Amino acid sequence: MLLNMNQMLDLAKEKHFAVGAFNVSESNLFRTVVEAAEENDAPAIIAIHPTELDYCKDDFIKYVIARCSNSPVPFVIHMDHGDSIQSIMRAVHCGFTSVMIDGSLLPFDENIEKTAEVVRYCHMVNVSVEGELGTIGNTGTTIEGGITEVKYTDPADAETFVEKTGVDTLAVAIGTCHGLYPKGVTPKLRMDVLEGITARVDIPLVLHGGSGNPDSEVAEAVKLGIQKVNISSDYKHAIFAKAREILSQENSGWDPNTLFPECIEAGKAVIKEKMELFGSVGAAKYYRDANVKQWRQNLN
Repeated sequence: MLLNMNQMLDLAKEKHFAVGAFNVSESNLFRTVVEAAEENDAPAIIAIHPTELDYCKDDFIKYVIARCSNSPVPFVIHMDHGDSIQSIMRAVHCGFTSVMIDGSLLPFDENIEKTAEVVRYCHMVNVSVEGELGTIGNTGTTIEGGITEVKYTDPADAETFVEKTGVDTLAVAIGTCHGLYPKGVTPKLRMDVLEGITARVDIPLVLHGGSGNPDSEVAEAVKLGIQKVNISSDYKHAIFAKAREILSQENSGWDPNTLFPECIEAGKAVIKEKMELFGSVGAAKYYRDANVKQWRQNLN
């Protein structure tokens, strides 16, 4: 079942769980996420960054749409970190049901202006919009960007931003980084900042850079009001570590049919752990019970 982000996260907010957004850029990664979601009866978000879309090409999205639309569990197809009006329009043209416009490195007023413009365009065609306020760190192991020093989201600014832009969801900065953390580095999330934001903002909140953070802190963030958690490096690391293990064996072969099944299972195991952490295992039933309609079905 294909939904937009409003349909997905409004129910998550009501039922107090979070939905994982997993970055994909080719069919084996996509298959890993979809099969994990279906096996655990869990909603999931298919996230694709502009550079990932450059790699997999627009026609790949036709397959993603067909597979998600025919699944018994809910999916959103989301543009992750759209960096321009052009990248957002490309996503809308491809059939994405949700987009993110990342103006976090812009001055505050320019971020509002750019985000509001995207909201105006996308809401005309029932595409949800995620904005970002504050900055996510960068461990140096990711294509998704970020900066060396995190700039935490100011709760008062978050309230103003939401009111002036009309965004559907907001990515907040509470101390996470994109990519895997170096050995010996343990991140510390600012729950006081998150509590300040939830006291002022009533839309679903997003945690970027969810890989590598202590489970206890992620669980607490979900409890305090995070409804979407972005995961990329954790499950991909499991997949490619298994691929290296298989390929290092003598006479391991090069046939995808023998290489990838074990890799996919390794990735699915990590995704299941994340879904359990987010409280989303079995949560697809909430959408069925609420008779949530497929995206744009009411427009037909």
